[in-house]
Amino acid sequence: MITYRMADILPLLGLPEPPQYRRDYYVPCPRCDSEQGKHLNIHLEKDVFRCPRCGIQGGVFDLYALYTDIPRDTVLADLRTRTGNSSVPVQHKPMSAPPAETPCADIAMRDAVYRALLAKLSLAPDHQHNLTNRGLSPEAIARNGYRTTPLVGIKALAKQLLAEGHALQGVPGFFRDNDQWSFVPEQRGILIPVRDVQGRIQGLQVRRDNAEKRKFRWVSSASYPDGCRAEGWTHFVGSPREKIILIEGPLKADVVHHLTGHSVLAVPGVNALTHLEKALLALRELGVRHIMTAFDMDFLSNPHVQSGYDALTQKLMSLGFRYGTYLWNPGYNGLDDYVWEGCRQAGYEQSN
Repeated sequence: MITYRMADILPLLGLPEPPQYRRDYYVPCPRCDSEQGKHLNIHLEKDVFRCPRCGIQGGVFDLYALYTDIPRDTVLADLRTRTGNSSVPVQHKPMSAPPAETPCADIAMRDAVYRALLAKLSLAPDHQHNLTNRGLSPEAIARNGYRTTPLVGIKALAKQLLAEGHALQGVPGFFRDNDQWSFVPEQRGILIPVRDVQGRIQGLQVRRDNAEKRKFRWVSSASYPDGCRAEGWTHFVGSPREKIILIEGPLKADVVHHLTGHSVLAVPGVNALTHLEKALLALRELGVRHIMTAFDMDFLSNPHVQSGYDALTQKLMSLGFRYGTYLWNPGYNGLDDYVWEGCRQAGYEQSN
């Protein structure tokens, strides 16, 4: 029986080969991306793909059907024709084997390492200004632990953490460079701690300076030796209450909580709900019963966002939560922008 892998069909679809050592990478999604977008993730080791923006996903034959626009049940016949009806797929240039992926360390270890790392970093004045312009006070900025990504001395940082007794294996962002531990060389931006219900740092996001696409990214070292991937965790700020807000994006959650006092749960994206159920179950145990969604207002007009929203409400219903949706002036896409503008018009003082 012929077995086709992702690596076999990429040249047939005109898709670029992955960077060296990468087990997964991003390409333009034919369903929802513009000319410059790259949201569709292809995982070569697992032979699957997924677009977190529009939610489309599947295996090798599904990807082939997506890019060729032929029915899925005719994909095998088409592949046999294009590969000369051979008993094995056409062999293309072999790709370098990716390094083995390290399992993620437990939350206590990740929290300790990230806290120690952030304590050694600072926040650049332009990033402080950016956060202030979003409505966060200096005290809130300091309390939330934002930092500027380290651009130099990353091996020295890892060495200091090791000397302090921290284990770095299994902590997303750290990897082994020959015999030395190091931290991923991220583009300059703001590091954002992503916390669980208990306030422990699960992972880090970075808001990249001057990025037009994928401005917010997880700090991950999955493609590096002895590295580890970030898992798309949820973020919670505030204390568990009967009613909370559910929003997209940890930084937006921090801003809304600071300006309103409401407790806020954030998912990394409307279609990125992998860890949501675990967080919701934990919050339900703590007395949360009512959830108000507050996704960006483009969910009303963007079908890909709307499909994610529909999946979300189904999950809330299945878990027994009451839910509703906040709507506001669509001139302000995000609830954080809308609330901050209202605060400024009311003469809000950034003092806490």
